[in-house]
Amino acid sequence: MKADKTPVVSKKFLLPFILITSLFALWGFANSVTDPMVQAFKKVLELSNSQAAGVQMAFYGGYFCMALPAALFVRKYSYKTGVLIGLGLYAVGALMFYPAATTEKFWFFCLGLYILTFGLAFLETTANPYILAMGSKETATRRLNLAQVFNPVGLLLGLLVAQQFVLKKLESDDLENFNSLAEAKKAFIRTSDLMVIRNPYVVLGFTILIVFFIILVSKMPQAKGEGKIPSIGDTFRKLFENKKYVLGVIAQMFYVGAQIMCWTYIYQYAEAIGMKSEVAANYQFVAFALFLGGRAVGTWMLKYITPSKLLMYFGVLAVFCTLGTIFSRGEFGLMSLVGVSFCMSVMFPTIYGIALDGLSEDESKIGAAGLVMAIVGGALMPAFQGMVIDIGGNAVNDIQIMGFPEVNISFILPLVCFVYIISYGFWITKQGVYEVNS
Repeated sequence: MKADKTPVVSKKFLLPFILITSLFALWGFANSVTDPMVQAFKKVLELSNSQAAGVQMAFYGGYFCMALPAALFVRKYSYKTGVLIGLGLYAVGALMFYPAATTEKFWFFCLGLYILTFGLAFLETTANPYILAMGSKETATRRLNLAQVFNPVGLLLGLLVAQQFVLKKLESDDLENFNSLAEAKKAFIRTSDLMVIRNPYVVLGFTILIVFFIILVSKMPQAKGEGKIPSIGDTFRKLFENKKYVLGVIAQMFYVGAQIMCWTYIYQYAEAIGMKSEVAANYQFVAFALFLGGRAVGTWMLKYITPSKLLMYFGVLAVFCTLGTIFSRGEFGLMSLVGVSFCMSVMFPTIYGIALDGLSEDESKIGAAGLVMAIVGGALMPAFQGMVIDIGGNAVNDIQIMGFPEVNISFILPLVCFVYIISYGFWITKQGVYEVNS
């Protein structure tokens, strides 16, 4: 198949492309700095695995609740205004960690994450379709994959901060049996550790405020859609009648669920083989590096193969890696789990581009909300996996299922997700409805 010669980003859109692309790193940072907090809160506040998954419930639940209101706002007003509102909410949510640490209430931390992801919902609902619109339709998915390359850059930075400034400083993770300490000693350590968790979010909040003012004074094109806006009812009807879009939303939900399960529970998987959280963070760092490499490789491959085939190929690799995670023990199983990240790298932007292909600009804005709402998979599925891990108790290897610890068996859930994603890519390929590279 001949390579596509159309430029991915034209000179006309280069500056706005760079500005909007920088946002992808910002929400990548929030994602990766939050994943280790599930394990941190579990230790510090003595929570079960399913209770600690409330972090992800709050984080990804915020996406679900705010995505559609954000899309309706951007539909009527400007992309720039949507970005500014997103950055403002992002900063407020991060700064709420200061009073949360003072009260030492888990629900307060979750509320801060919930507000923070209101902002992320605005940013993702705005940035993704905007990137798709910055040039020709033929290179839309490649352009989004290119922009998404900067997402794992933020992931790596967030993980580095979590590892060096949070996990390494948690006293509760250094103790053999934190639960057995006297209550007064535990209270002292708990207060100290919650301050450690608080600090990166407060710094992040002030950093986001700086970015807010940079965007505020910058000139951005395409301030507002022109002409009469179609009724929201007509737009919804067209979207629901579009099978490619509806199945794409479901695929996105399964993908995000699988991604968050594989990234969040890497710490529990490591715990089952006797590894400390700060050491497990090194493996997650490698996972994010593979994720970054996979994005680059996938973007290059899209010059030669269609997005639907790329989705299938990477999905098949993900299935093999997940099987290795489930049915292996020790470091080999952990490395298999790390390898899943390379396979997942192209899935989000590729599903996004396929699902929105062929939609009008107005339909894309509302359709983008559905795809961002699908991030709720990251709220629900980790909670289900936490329940599986808790079958035998709060530890990760209380019982054996088919000869393997329950934490291993819990990865059947992302396995099912990848099987669906392969099926979606196969169906799109058979339909021949997304062959822009031919």
